[in-house]
Amino acid sequence: MDGGTDRKEKEGALPRGAGYARSLSARLLVLTVLFIMIAEVLIFVPSIANFRATWLEQRLARAQIATLALEATPDNMVSRDLERELLRNAEALAVVLHRNSARRLVLSDDEMPEVEATFDLRERSAPMLIWDAFDALAAGDGRIIRVIGEPLYMGGDIIDIVIEETPLRAAMLRYGLNIFLLSLVISIFTAALVFLTLNRMFVRPLKRLTGNMVAFREKPEDIGRVITASARQDEIGIAERELEAMQRQIRSTLNQQAHLAGLGRAVSKINHDLRNILASAQLISDRLSSVSDPTVQRLAPRLFASIDRAIDLCAKTLKFGRAEEDPPQRRFFSLADLVEEARSAAGLGAAGPGEDGSVRFSSEVPEGLRLYADPDQVFRILLNLVRNAAQALDGGEGDIRVKAWTAADGTAEIEISDTGPGLAPRARAHLFEAFSGAARAGGTGLGLAISAELAGAHGGRVELVESRPGQTVFRVSLPQDQMDEAEAAQ
Repeated sequence: MDGGTDRKEKEGALPRGAGYARSLSARLLVLTVLFIMIAEVLIFVPSIANFRATWLEQRLARAQIATLALEATPDNMVSRDLERELLRNAEALAVVLHRNSARRLVLSDDEMPEVEATFDLRERSAPMLIWDAFDALAAGDGRIIRVIGEPLYMGGDIIDIVIEETPLRAAMLRYGLNIFLLSLVISIFTAALVFLTLNRMFVRPLKRLTGNMVAFREKPEDIGRVITASARQDEIGIAERELEAMQRQIRSTLNQQAHLAGLGRAVSKINHDLRNILASAQLISDRLSSVSDPTVQRLAPRLFASIDRAIDLCAKTLKFGRAEEDPPQRRFFSLADLVEEARSAAGLGAAGPGEDGSVRFSSEVPEGLRLYADPDQVFRILLNLVRNAAQALDGGEGDIRVKAWTAADGTAEIEISDTGPGLAPRARAHLFEAFSGAARAGGTGLGLAISAELAGAHGGRVELVESRPGQTVFRVSLPQDQMDEAEAAQ
């Protein structure tokens, strides 16, 4: 298929295999015509009943006029020829006018056929008129009916005529046909207007939405297939804006997954070589244990622990983004000692200025504070947060402070604060999302994402307490509800 057709589908054409007869436009057109015809039928029913009543009233009026000739004669009698002429003009077979409850003026044909139905127009209820109208249409030609009504202008008490129903039925059929043709024209014209209006306001935007969904599904990484929302403020506009936001979020998620996939490929390439390097460092560190120098003997255990931790961490690196972290292996440990290890691993001085002479690190963790958690995972949390704090100072002068305490509910609370410039609004919006919440240029945001995952595995959390120029505070909360049971077991 050529590019023009693809572009048409992208802009809102129906998917392949869907014909116009199955489209929303066609169904809308058919339903509009159908509904208008139904409305016309509802109008036609009382209209045809009213037409029949009016037609019969006109015949009663003409019959009343015909009886006026009888008033001019002394005995209320006219010749047979004049009587036939009066009946022919009245289109009646017989006319009886009752006056003053006694007098009767009668015009009648020589041969009176049998009356098959009687209708009293003085009883003008709507259901009865409608029923009589459809009864007349269904009766067929040649029926003789009797019609009773009230004379016009108080010209008598009752007027009673006998007529053939065939002319009435023919007139009703012509009227019905005219109504049908007029209704059909009105329906088509109205349906066209409604169709064009709804098609422009609803169908075309919906086709654009569905076409964009189809195109985006085929190639979601193409930024050109993300819909551009219009300025409409109605439901269609809301749907367009929500669809645009959803598509951009999907693209962002796909980009994150691509970063994770790239990270996994990169780490898999260096993982083997890095473990060999660390294994060599481990062999060298083992030889250092035999050196009798007091400084070496003091630093060697930390070196051994750092290398062992690095080897274990290297083996687990590929798990992020592909599998969950291992469940915490809880045991008791001194938090103050772990904070000291994190400080040393981050390259910060023990007290006062750090190795670069500018960053001051201080620990306000009580010496007797013991945690019941996985020390390796808590170390990774602390190291990530301390390193982030050091990077936030960006080599300038500043302070990093770690303090900890036990809350009233037994939760261990650890705060890491720095005097850096604070986090940017974009970093705060996606703080614990990998590749989205980086606090500095070139960062990946993995440190905070990993820390949040490790804290969550303990049933705790990592949260940003405060961030402003000169003060940024992160808090780690680790529940200790299993600590008492573990102590009792010991």
